[in-house]
Amino acid sequence: MSTSFLEIVELPDGRIELRRAEDEGSLVTLDFSEDAKAFLQGQHVEVAKAMLSVGVQMAGKLVDGELERADEGPRVLH
Repeated sequence: MSTSFLEIVELPDGRIELRRAEDEGSLVTLDFSEDAKAFLQGQHVEVAKAMLSVGVQMAGKLVDGELERADEGPRVLH
């Protein structure tokens, strides 16, 4: 990924996107269900910011070789 600035945008339909500041294309899209939004008491945007921030940090570490890449095949993610 280039070193351009990234922005987090809440779309009119409630989805939250990570994208390059100069581009309308989405890099990552988060879509919280109404149940999740209710559980988070309206703080889903803050949760999305935290999720995307950690994701970008981990991607940077992968690129820098600080993290091992996962083997191919199915993985349990929890």
